[in-house]
Amino acid sequence: MNDLKNIGIRQFLAWRGILPKYERNGYGMYLSPLREERTPSFKVDYVQNLWYDFGLGEGGTLLTLVMRLERCDSREAVRRLQNGEKRDAGSVSLSPGVGERPAAGGPLPVLRPATVPALRILSDASLRHPALVGYLASRGIVPPVAAAFCREVRYEVNGRAFFAVGFRNDAGGWELRSERFKGGSSPKHITTIDNHSDTVIAFEGFMDFLAYLSLKHPERLRIDAAVLNSVVNLPKAVPFLSRHPVIHTFFDNDEAGRKATADLIRLCPRSKVIDQRHFYSGHKDVNDYLTARIKGRTQKPSTQKNAPETKAVQALRNNLQALKAETAEIEPPRRKGVKI
Repeated sequence: MNDLKNIGIRQFLAWRGILPKYERNGYGMYLSPLREERTPSFKVDYVQNLWYDFGLGEGGTLLTLVMRLERCDSREAVRRLQNGEKRDAGSVSLSPGVGERPAAGGPLPVLRPATVPALRILSDASLRHPALVGYLASRGIVPPVAAAFCREVRYEVNGRAFFAVGFRNDAGGWELRSERFKGGSSPKHITTIDNHSDTVIAFEGFMDFLAYLSLKHPERLRIDAAVLNSVVNLPKAVPFLSRHPVIHTFFDNDEAGRKATADLIRLCPRSKVIDQRHFYSGHKDVNDYLTARIKGRTQKPSTQKNAPETKAVQALRNNLQALKAETAEIEPPRRKGVKI
């Protein structure tokens, strides 16, 4: 096999003895090879031949995976892949070792960038495809919010075209989502919305941002907003966030979200950082809270007369009341002329 585009990520991981913990139609879930974890959160899409680490908020092609695993540049990653192709699959090891480096002065195989598999953006347009509109609806995102902040993006991987919901970042890259895919294009960056307000709301991912707006149904966003597009981008957001006297964070209800909140408090000492996670406690994030609320609305009423509420329903009801009350809390004073 001479064409690196024909190497599947599943095949590459199997060479290293890494197998999926479980598989579904078209993808497998692995324990991340990039970090320690107990619950598989590393997804490999077998159809598009792409990977995504939900814990890191990173993803990409086989080449980017080799670069991350081996801590090398693209040229060295290509060399190691080409060397691996020439060996028996049962004995392949891409980790650097004595015998794997070329002889001093020996030529390194070079693959032109055009032949390296990569995700390439083809076009973006207004969001219209029924599959994408339906996907956002399943996540509880209302059409006006989706139309205001999302685009229908067509992209190419290994010569095959796909489409997804796109959310642009400040550097021109895209976060891409569909029913079967979660990833993005380079460059990776944050997304900011500057309405010259003293108050800013901050989110880990754009789906939580859209969910927040869908819960509130504002005609338009009047305060500032920042979407990290991954907690690893927090340092990039500090210059924008720190200029606001008040920062409301809506990060995930997990260790990464707790740490990001603590880091932001440390990095923005002159700002009042308000952790809003308690409003959706019991849920992973804002979007999880929204979808749970929608499911609660559509559940059939109990056949028992005057059936008592379960603790889960009571908690959801309390959270909803708190979230409604929170609307007033995050509005800047009226004398500033800014509201959401």
